[in-house]
Amino acid sequence: MRRLLSVLRSEDTTGERGPQPGLDRLQQLVEATVRAGVPAELSLTAGLAGTRRLPQSIDLSAYRIVQEALANVVRHAPGATTRVSVSSDGTDLTVLVVNGPPTGPTSPVEAGGAGGHGLVGMRERVRLTGGTLDTGPLPDGGFRVAARLPLGAKDPIAP
Repeated sequence: MRRLLSVLRSEDTTGERGPQPGLDRLQQLVEATVRAGVPAELSLTAGLAGTRRLPQSIDLSAYRIVQEALANVVRHAPGATTRVSVSSDGTDLTVLVVNGPPTGPTSPVEAGGAGGHGLVGMRERVRLTGGTLDTGPLPDGGFRVAARLPLGAKDPIAP
């Protein structure tokens, strides 16, 4: 139930529904990640942030995918250099979050990847939009999250 409520509510509201975050809030999300000790940078195709031309479900899904991927980096790869890229070719929105290997110590629980539902949640979001998700470890010890979200999809959460 908590997970459902967190999807329905913005993190800035206190019990009331508010506007859902989208690409216009990615810079703030990346800045918060940097403050948490992860060197991160954002590359966002011009014109994507600050507009509501994207279907609401795509805008929110892209934000939440980046949010979860960055939270995973903070938890499982402390200090790892991280790149977030969001681009569009007019047909699809592509979200890519790639981190290098951790530079700080990881605990045995974190190294084992136990307990979280982050990747499952990402897959569910992507499936709802009709997109694809590719995740996995990289040869250098880093991790990659790549989502493709079709822009022509019907918006299941629009009013």
